[in-house]
Amino acid sequence: MHEFDVMLGTSELITKDTLKRDLAEAGIRKGDRIIVHSSMKAIGWVSGGAQAVTEALLETVTKEGTVVMPAQSADNSDPANWEMPPVPEDWHEPIRRSMPAYDPHLTHLRGMGKVAECLHRHPETIRSPHPAHSFVACGRDAADWMRDHPLGDSFGDGSPLGKMYGKDVKIVLLGADYDSCTSLHLAEYRAPGLETYQDGAAMIVDGERRWIEFNMADLDSDDFSVLARAFERECPGAVTCCRIGQAQTKIVAMDALVDFGVGWIGKLRKKKQEAKNGDAAAE
Repeated sequence: MHEFDVMLGTSELITKDTLKRDLAEAGIRKGDRIIVHSSMKAIGWVSGGAQAVTEALLETVTKEGTVVMPAQSADNSDPANWEMPPVPEDWHEPIRRSMPAYDPHLTHLRGMGKVAECLHRHPETIRSPHPAHSFVACGRDAADWMRDHPLGDSFGDGSPLGKMYGKDVKIVLLGADYDSCTSLHLAEYRAPGLETYQDGAAMIVDGERRWIEFNMADLDSDDFSVLARAFERECPGAVTCCRIGQAQTKIVAMDALVDFGVGWIGKLRKKKQEAKNGDAAAE
């Protein structure tokens, strides 16, 4: 959508101060730890754009809190696994040889949105070292949560998500839906039946650019919306619905969602495996 259309669809001027008011009314406080998924289009036309949104979030939780956002650069991965878009097979090896190594400052964010890109540029932001599935964070816990990020545990217990679990983190779906909710990948890692595949990325190792191969979890967000509906039915106290700017927003307790997701995903995987076994037996 063009900026002009967004402006025409915005009924009242949205500013950093009105966003801070909305965040406060939604229950976001000084010292809160939040992981944010946002859509500027859903928020409406904001005076100051993504910078105003980013500053509103940081100033609301203050330096006593922490703001986290996913900062994935998923194109730094094995091109043999690419589907959107796929590339010719004879390009695979040249891409592996030529892909620039991951750099937390220079590597772009792919599909993360303008607010995450803005937070990435903040001088106090720290980005985790995973070449494809990094996070950015600013605030009290940023250095601790972003310090380590194992290659084969990109969304598991060794990742920033794993460190955030148990810290009373709030998920802020700011005009975004559960299919964007990265925290549910932690539930995928913890649920039984996780499968992996071989992936790779360009990295700096001992001062040199190298192509590194590792096992990556086979993740699937297609069922997250169905999972979320079940979660909201069974755990209504864990979700607050509100409006920030013009965006329909949900504030979700991260631990409660992850715990529910582990059980729900485990049951789904079991059903899928039983159906696969049944189909194999029928053949």
